[in-house]
Parts: sequence; C-alpha cells; structure tokens
Amino acid sequence: TPPPRLKLIGIVTAAVLVVIVVVGLITRVVASRSVSNWTDANAIQSVSVIDLETSKDAGSLVLPGNVQAINAAPIYARVSGYLKKWYVDIGTPVKAGQLLAEIDVPDQDQQLAQAKADYNTALANQRLSAQTAKRYNILGKANAIAPQLVDEANGDLAAKSAATASAKANMDRLSDLTNFKRITAPFDGIVTSRGTDVGQLVNVGTAGATPLFTVADDRKVRIYVNVPQNYSAQIHPGMTAKFTVPDYPGQSFTATLMANAQSVNMQSGTVLMQLQADNPDHKLKAGAYAQVSFDLPANTNTVQIPASALIFNANGTSVATVGPNNRVVVKPITITRDMGTSVEIAAGLSHHDKVIDNPPDSLRAGDEVRVGKAAAS
Repeated sequence: TPPPRLKLIGIVTAAVLVVIVVVGLITRVVASRSVSNWTDANAIQSVSVIDLETSKDAGSLVLPGNVQAINAAPIYARVSGYLKKWYVDIGTPVKAGQLLAEIDVPDQDQQLAQAKADYNTALANQRLSAQTAKRYNILGKANAIAPQLVDEANGDLAAKSAATASAKANMDRLSDLTNFKRITAPFDGIVTSRGTDVGQLVNVGTAGATPLFTVADDRKVRIYVNVPQNYSAQIHPGMTAKFTVPDYPGQSFTATLMANAQSVNMQSGTVLMQLQADNPDHKLKAGAYAQVSFDLPANTNTVQIPASALIFNANGTSVATVGPNNRVVVKPITITRDMGTSVEIAAGLSHHDKVIDNPPDSLRAGDEVRVGKAAAS
C-alpha cells in the first residue's frame, strides 16, 4: 500500500492535469469563436451611402444650332437666253425691285411681237364682225333678212371675240415672260451668291440648275436647334436663350424661342425649335454654326447622384441601395441628363433611398452590408 503522502501527490497531480486540459479546451473554444466572429464580421462589406438632393437648379442645356436669315431666296431665271449683264456681286446690299441682271432673249422678243400682231388681227376681225352683226340685227328687226343670217352674224361675233380674248391672253403671257429677262431683287437684303457671268447660257427647267443669285435679308435671323425629346417639355415658345458664334468669341447674343415643330424626328429623337434674334449690325451670318444655351427650370421630381454610384450591366443602368436589415437592393434607373461627374435621375429612385457610392463589383442584391459615413451627393 503506497504511503498516504504519495497518494495525495498523485491526486493533486491528476487534478492539475484535469484543470490544464479543461483550460486548454476552453481557450480553444473561445479562440475558435473569436476567429469565427472576426471572419463573419469581415465578410460583411462596409459601404458609404449618399445623401440624395433634389435638383434645385436644372442648370443650362447647351446644344448646337444653325443660323439662317429671316428671309432668303435663291433666284432662278424664268426665260432662257444668254446673260447680257449683271449689276451686283456678292456682299452687295440691294433694295426690293433693284435690277440684278439682264438676260438677252431674242426668241422671246420675236414671239411677243408675233403675239401682238395676232392680237391686232383678232381685234380687227372682232370689230368687223361686230359691225356686221349690228347691221344684221337692225335688218332682222325690220324682217328684211332671214333670221338665220342674223344668228350666223351673232355667232361669228362671239367666235371672233373669243379668238381676240385668246390672242390677248397669249400676248399678256409672253409679255410677262419677257419681263423676266430683268432679274430683280425680291426684297431688301444682301446678295450672298452669284452663280452666273456675262455670256453664260441660261436654261430654264434644267435639273440641278444653279441659282443666278441668292438674296438674304439678315436684319433678323432664325436659329434652328434640335432639342432631345426628354427636354422638349421644358422648352416652350416665348422663353429666351443665349447663343454664341465662333466669329465673336466671348460675346453672347440673345434669341427668343418662336416656334416648336411639335413633332419628334424618328431618326434623331429630337424636336426642332426655331429661335429668332435681331441682327441690326449684320454680325450674324446666314449658315453660321452656333452654340445655344437654354436655362432650364428646376424639376423637383428628379434627384442627382454622382456618376460613381452607377452600375452598368446586361440589364441596363442601375444603382445599389441599402434596404431593410442593411440588405442590398439593386434598382434600375432612368437618366434624364448626364452632367459628367453627376447624373440626373427621373425615375427609379426616391429622395429617401440610401444609394451606395462606388459599389464594389462583388456586391450582389441581398448581401448584408455595414453602412459607413454618408457622402454628399
């Protein structure tokens, strides 16, 4: 039998070993739980959300435009012949009715002379027939001649009168055509093109004919702008716009919106707008390129978010938001305007949504996230 002392030492040693084993097991369990909690904690992605703001000022919409004179007319010849002389060149101011050029039309002159002779012949025949009919009517009333002769005289007068009217109409037509050998300005303006020279054959009715002159009245100008459909409702007749032209850098002009085409171009998805501006000093030139700036009214139904919050994939454009229980909700959106660093959203978001800025590629709908500090929109 071992001595009592040795038995006590053995019991104490066994107890110590049991304590060491129990402490080791507890330490391992605690460490395992700590690692598990750390892993779970790090598996939840931290994101920053954006404080959405209402679009208080929609800013300016800048679009290209085309400047045209208030009135512009290409002038073609109405009679064929050879250009006899021209009196104005490009850049010349002209008045309405001012002579621009003359066309030599000898054939037309001869036809007019023949038409006048035919008219005089028809007129003489009509007068003779009128005298004959007058005499026959007097004799007919006295029963001195047969009624048939009276009817024939009256019928001949009617035929001669019709022939006279036809001859006069033909003479007037040729006279009017002959007047077209004088090319005149249709209104006050400036000659912007001259497409002929002395001795050149002028043919009427040829395909692709070049106008002899072009006259433009640029005391006022029209500016045509194609506005994207999604902005057309915010731009209406009566509003003003600023525009610039490359000729005068740093200088802006004011125009008033006069008309809206009220139709969307199917190819471009735009609506044609027509503006009008005064041009008393003739600075603005017909055909010039312009940059037109519209001040758009504020739209409280839209919000702005930074472009960094956008997600592009096969389903279109969307944003990631933080929903209930800090779970990710992906929402498709409709962009109305791209301003570079930010975009304007018309549909898909409310002002109370928590939009995630710079969402990582690994983020998926339903993922749990940890919300960090909010970023300004």
